[in-house]
Amino acid sequence: MIHAPGSRAARRAPFAALLVAASVLTACAPQEAGAGGASSATASASAGTAAGCPKGALATRKAGTLTVGTDKPAYAPWFSDDRPENGNGFESAVAYAVADRLGYPKDKVSWVVSPFNRAFAPGAKDFDFDINQVSINEDRRKTVDFSSGYYDVRQAVVALKSSRFASAAGLAGLKGAKLGAQVGTTSLASINDVIKPGQGPAVFDDNDLAKAALKNGQIDALVVDLPTALYITAAEITDAKVVGQLEGGSSAEQFGLVLDKGSALTGCVSRAVDGLRSDGTLAGLEKRWLSDAVSAPVLT
Repeated sequence: MIHAPGSRAARRAPFAALLVAASVLTACAPQEAGAGGASSATASASAGTAAGCPKGALATRKAGTLTVGTDKPAYAPWFSDDRPENGNGFESAVAYAVADRLGYPKDKVSWVVSPFNRAFAPGAKDFDFDINQVSINEDRRKTVDFSSGYYDVRQAVVALKSSRFASAAGLAGLKGAKLGAQVGTTSLASINDVIKPGQGPAVFDDNDLAKAALKNGQIDALVVDLPTALYITAAEITDAKVVGQLEGGSSAEQFGLVLDKGSALTGCVSRAVDGLRSDGTLAGLEKRWLSDAVSAPVLT
């Protein structure tokens, strides 16, 4: 339970249902995405055209190759079998779809390991973009660029079915709980800013440690993004349940691709994401790889 760069976890999700994508954004010229991935991406639309994004010939770290970063291990349902390069899992599929829009086929995409916290830390990056469930927010935008949002996310609470907190009908029912989350995540921020329990949260290096703490009774409940919560309860800790999801996440929080601050690729990558959203590709990938959120009650 010591602070350190975070990780995610791996295995293909055995179920799939639709999470509806929203918000069409447009961008081409290099520009930062706004909070939620909207305002700056929209502003960049007027700053360039497709001519500024030559397919397969962008100013990438390695000429002719698009380098993509993510954490290791790489968690399902975002990735499969801890192999981001296989194209399976939502984020792997999104990365390859963006790459294709930019003119880089699968054999021209290279993957590097980038621990979660380092992806948006100050300093030069060893990737062209990173995809790792990184939520767009103003604080992170001080050190990195974001693409338009590729996924609208809610946070969720997971507890063992035997826990007295498993039946919590609202935030008030979690006030006495010992909650846990991965360091540096919006899940942790949601505990402090939204749930506001009576005691401080337990902070873990990665979700594997957090899940072990839940199983061992060291924490009463775990906060993660909703698809991860649904996967955990369906495939990893089957004696746990999703207590509920936190209100307002889908309208206020989005995952975005992370780029180096001031990257020449930001506008082109946003433009690719916008196209995938507007033509229904992102919605189709969500339907294939992610779980249905409708069954999780909203905790208010």
